[in-house]
Amino acid sequence: MSKVLIILPTTDFDPSESSIPWKILKESGHEVSFGTPSGKIVSADPIMLTGKSLGLLAGSLMADKNALAAYSEMTASEEFNSPLSWNSLDHSKFDALIIPGGHAQGVKEMLENEGLKNLTSSFFEKDKIVGAVCHGVLLVARSKTVDGDSLLKGRKTTGLLKSQEMLAHNLTRLWKGDYYRTYPGITVEDEVKLQLATPSDFIKGPLPITRDSSKNLSPGFCFVDRNYISARWPGDCHTWAMAIDKKLKSLQTSNDS
Repeated sequence: MSKVLIILPTTDFDPSESSIPWKILKESGHEVSFGTPSGKIVSADPIMLTGKSLGLLAGSLMADKNALAAYSEMTASEEFNSPLSWNSLDHSKFDALIIPGGHAQGVKEMLENEGLKNLTSSFFEKDKIVGAVCHGVLLVARSKTVDGDSLLKGRKTTGLLKSQEMLAHNLTRLWKGDYYRTYPGITVEDEVKLQLATPSDFIKGPLPITRDSSKNLSPGFCFVDRNYISARWPGDCHTWAMAIDKKLKSLQTSNDS
């Protein structure tokens, strides 16, 4: 089957957005590898894992039981415990690139890395599959074509909605400050829109209220633009991962015929 690369920063990545695609793609038969800054084992945002300091909102904002179970499996896996270093990553060895998100400050290490921007551009140039969710869409938006345009110029995408980002921030800012504002000066949605050919190429999808699951995909949403597949938040991750799996299998079938 196909070879998939999931890139992660040292800390603060979202546990749902990393472990759910890992679990779905691995169980579907794909070979999944991880890329981390120095090839060392990394860890997700501890607040999303425990709900600590989220108070009564913990049940709504932290990872749900499906994600926590998948994260436990993922962190016990051989591939998670033997990651590749970012500077050794070669797009030619993989069929797909997965870019999870996360909102705490540690995720900036991934979103602002020039080597990862170049890697992402290489996947697009070779027309390979790229999946990005939530803040991970920022890495795609900041990566450039050979002409110097954003990879997303002329494409459609979704990503973390401004309404979602500001709601989480406003609900928690009295005691969490800018925890939910990775970049206080601009929301994910607004930054991504600046890189699009037209703001209407940002697809909001249906109102995100509840999270999807393997048994109920109906709350989830992702947008497929050729080999680029984007999603908004942890509540879309089962739908998003299954769309990536479907695309991988479709391309594999085409290559075999």
